[in-house]
Amino acid sequence: MSQDLTQPGRWALRAVPGLQASRPGIQLGTYISDEAPDEELLFLQQLGLEWVMVIIHDPQRHHAGYYRQVQERLARFGLQIYRIGNHQVHNVEEITLNLPGREAKIEAFLQFIRELGQAGIRYNTYAHMGNGIWSSGGTRGRGGVHARTMDLADAQGHWNGKVFAGPLTHGRMYTEDELWDNYAYFIRRVVPVAEAAGVYIGIHPDDPPVYPLGGIPRCLFGTFAGYQRALELAASPNIGVCLCIGCWLEGGQAMGADVLAAIRHFGRQGKLFKVHFRNVSNPLPAAWQETFIDDGYMDMHRVMQTLREVEYDGCIIPDHIPAMVGGHHSGLAYSLAYMRALVQAANNEAGGAR
Repeated sequence: MSQDLTQPGRWALRAVPGLQASRPGIQLGTYISDEAPDEELLFLQQLGLEWVMVIIHDPQRHHAGYYRQVQERLARFGLQIYRIGNHQVHNVEEITLNLPGREAKIEAFLQFIRELGQAGIRYNTYAHMGNGIWSSGGTRGRGGVHARTMDLADAQGHWNGKVFAGPLTHGRMYTEDELWDNYAYFIRRVVPVAEAAGVYIGIHPDDPPVYPLGGIPRCLFGTFAGYQRALELAASPNIGVCLCIGCWLEGGQAMGADVLAAIRHFGRQGKLFKVHFRNVSNPLPAAWQETFIDDGYMDMHRVMQTLREVEYDGCIIPDHIPAMVGGHHSGLAYSLAYMRALVQAANNEAGGAR
């Protein structure tokens, strides 16, 4: 399914040039598996979704031909692919920490970007954590829902089936200079390939940000200043931000700018490519837990108003949804309905939808 920007009645999203939407403004999406049954796709169509982030676990399926097959199937339900999730080239310790196998991992990432471009998929989220996403397991939130929690005194990293634990997850302390050198080496390889393929890459914040974990500083994508420096090193219109509101809230004041200031800064730079719309109970260093959108310490109405203020034309998704009675569909429907209402409210307050 090619991307034809001349098609009547279609809009190219300004956040990621080359994507199309039925209308301008803030768009809604969610995650699905490439093996999602038709019933699930029908459910998303009933919710009025425009975009999906398709997670593909089978390495053999990561090629443009298969991506096109998935696009054709989704189109029957009025859905488009915003992003393909490939965990093999996301949070890659070999790249972040310059471990043996780095060159092969970088080449795998570059080939992934080329395959996306060949399939007409114009966006990818990339995370640069060297020892995974850290948490302290689960806790109980409103109504007894199961929710992720994180305590700096008792946490482990997890990614793609691997556990990272202890004060030194890779046997030693890493310096900030090492991590910056490793990132610079990587991103200079990525930029020309991404530009040639027409693919835009939004870099996800560290989860959690700010504090060193397992001997690895979280200095690149764990602070506002780190993001600024990283984007300057990339020096490309194709490298920007996947802003996870929840991660930014986890860092709190230590991020160096609050989440509303981050939206204004990256949005006005044309660097805000995608938004993960979630909330947490409180910032670090105190232990926190993930919450329903309306139950954390951030007023998410203000977040949506700020996205509208910067005229964000891109996708927002619910993320890390607490597990409600009724299964995944219950929490997803609740979150998306709340988000859709906030979009409508923010548009009305700004004088109407664009």
